[in-house]
Amino acid sequence: MKKLLSLSLVASSLLMADADIDQLKEQMNKQQLIIEKLMQKIEKLEQPSAKKEQKVAKVRESVNQEKISKNESFSQSAFMPDISLIADMSYVSRNKKDSEIGHLEVPGVAHGLLGSHTHNGNTHHPYNAKKGFNLNYAELALSKSVDPSFKLDGVFHFSEDSVEIEELYLTTTALGYGSRVKAGKFNSNFGYLNEQHHHAWSFSDMPLVYESFLGMHGINENGLQFQWTAPTSTYFMIGAEVLQGDNEQMFGNSTIGDVENPTAVSENAPSLFVGYVKTSVDIDDTTILAGLSYAKGSSRVDHSTDAENPHAFSGDSKLYGVDLTVKHYFDSYSSLTWQSELLSRDMDGKQYNFDASGSVASSPNLTKDQTGLYSQLIYAPNKTWKMGVRYDTIFKNDVEANGVNQNMTTDLKKYSAMIEYNTSEFARLRLQYNRNNALYNEDGQKQSVNSIILQANISIGAHGAHSF
Repeated sequence: MKKLLSLSLVASSLLMADADIDQLKEQMNKQQLIIEKLMQKIEKLEQPSAKKEQKVAKVRESVNQEKISKNESFSQSAFMPDISLIADMSYVSRNKKDSEIGHLEVPGVAHGLLGSHTHNGNTHHPYNAKKGFNLNYAELALSKSVDPSFKLDGVFHFSEDSVEIEELYLTTTALGYGSRVKAGKFNSNFGYLNEQHHHAWSFSDMPLVYESFLGMHGINENGLQFQWTAPTSTYFMIGAEVLQGDNEQMFGNSTIGDVENPTAVSENAPSLFVGYVKTSVDIDDTTILAGLSYAKGSSRVDHSTDAENPHAFSGDSKLYGVDLTVKHYFDSYSSLTWQSELLSRDMDGKQYNFDASGSVASSPNLTKDQTGLYSQLIYAPNKTWKMGVRYDTIFKNDVEANGVNQNMTTDLKKYSAMIEYNTSEFARLRLQYNRNNALYNEDGQKQSVNSIILQANISIGAHGAHSF
């Protein structure tokens, strides 16, 4: 019996042990399932971080590639200058033949204004020179800050038969105290119109008094310019320029004739000095800009190779200028502008008249006291259309040879009217009519020249804003 009870107890213990083992196994299986579920949750939680890390890695890689690309190209985009190209074309209808135009003159003032001429070895064709189609020029302009102290500008003119450096100058940008220095080749700030390029003009040709006194290029010289703007509430600027003095129509310093036996010897350069004062005020929606200008220099005007009436002039010249511009704004795009300039010149020297053999036939003392002006009115009803009229005249024309008045005519007038359509600020179409009553032929007979000009001025690229 005891043995039976002992066996029963052992069997029960074994059975209970088996039951505990089964429970342990079941608990372990449950724990395993819990651990697996936790691992799955952890993996799900880790996936967004992995994606973020992948995105960050991609961005870093892209930035590194961009840096490498910039380093390989030396960051050229950061150093590229502003570049623009301007094309000017026209169609001209005129009541005179091209062969006649080159022989006409403004008596006592200038000749060959509408015909081609040669200066410093280069042949120049005036704008709208020929009847029919004209490719007047292509203008390539480059501009860029060199560093915090300097800015460099270049303007290059391309015609069908020549290339010229129109302007190439360095400008200071950090002198302070309202001061600025410009050095190189540039358009002088004499007067109002002289500084502007052709495509900024309101008409397709230069005013009569400007072209007669200074030629189609105006005062465009190598030299040095200093300007100071006063720290006042209204604009007030004074400027001075020292220039080489190569103007083709009024100034100059080169030798005339053979170097060993000159008709007129050269002058030391620089030989042209310019000074001016400019001021501006705003009255409500109206801006008034006014200026006084003065230029003084030696004169060497050489027409000794002309086929008709070969001559040359050597002496000294002075030029005075007064300009006034009034612009009233009706709104952001509508305005009315009145622009006028008066120029007066004194030339004192000797004129050399040559015979057929090239020898000096006579050399009278010559003085010229001449004054002219232009006045124009431009109305812009919106940013698309402009229309305007201009009046030109040279009303004083006193010329004396050896003290004898040459009785030159003062009936020198020109009338112009234009209408302009702008498809944008980059493209302009202009229709202009000129009646020029200031030209005379070799026989002293007035020749009225009527012209109709259809002009197209198109630009591409970055171009700086024009002055007021």
